[in-house]
Amino acid sequence: MHLLELQNLKKYFATQKAVDDISMQLSEGSIFGLLGPNGAGKTTLIRMITGIFYPDSGEILLKGRKFNPIDDVRNIGYMPEERGLYKKMNIGEQAMYLARLKGLSKADAMARIKDWFVRFEMESWWNKKVEDLSKGMSQKLQFVTTVLHEPNLIILDEPFSGLDPVNANLIKDEIFRLAKKGHTIIFSTHRMEQVEEICDHIVLVNKGKKILDGTVHQVKQQYKDNVYRVGGHILAEHLMTPIFRLVDHKADHILLKLDQDTMPNDVLSHFIRQGVQIHSFQEVLPSLNDIFIKLVEGTPSTRQFQELN
Repeated sequence: MHLLELQNLKKYFATQKAVDDISMQLSEGSIFGLLGPNGAGKTTLIRMITGIFYPDSGEILLKGRKFNPIDDVRNIGYMPEERGLYKKMNIGEQAMYLARLKGLSKADAMARIKDWFVRFEMESWWNKKVEDLSKGMSQKLQFVTTVLHEPNLIILDEPFSGLDPVNANLIKDEIFRLAKKGHTIIFSTHRMEQVEEICDHIVLVNKGKKILDGTVHQVKQQYKDNVYRVGGHILAEHLMTPIFRLVDHKADHILLKLDQDTMPNDVLSHFIRQGVQIHSFQEVLPSLNDIFIKLVEGTPSTRQFQELN
């Protein structure tokens, strides 16, 4: 079932097309990567999903019905890149205040806050003020207040900013746990390695348009370039053949780009005939970072996007 559906959303500011006819579907329990360069339209898209902006045209459906910001905002948890904590408030009071705003009773809010504070080793922070926290500590508090009311849709914009590796792993584990429980998560970041590790589906937007939509596996398969890594002691004379082109030559392996009509078994047969002992042979898939750069830098605004669903 689709928790969230965006249908032909448009949002213009003067002559700028911030979001230009974008549609997408988010399944329940998925971790959805929303990617794009600065100014691509990601923030405007998120602000429409959260009811901060109204679209000029198009529809947003939540659980199959038209999104109503007044009624549905409690089903959303939003952690913006620019943090929204009250610097002079005590941490415990702030967590309670935000939980009550989301409709939790005082008793329920207290129980959930204590559970999260124990889980994140924040028990001693209760009477600290936000202004006394490090960036990483503030980040943990912001995450807790975002998910405390157990929203169906969780939007995380650069959630690992300022976190050390230990606390980054802590947040990452919680993201996986929440998705496993059925929460749908939109994850926006510039760190492509985090997207590859965490997300199961990605959408790339550029200049207000969607230019890529698919699972991480689909996207990598779509943009692979017929490159293989071959491990073994391979000499220059072993490479004299038109069936592939040498991309890189290391001491223990080489990278080859196969001719369009060449099959991987043809390459293995070639080396066997040359008497080369092959230790490993594997296809090299492009990273999401490589795909991101290729599409964003090489994509004019009029480029038609590729649907991979």
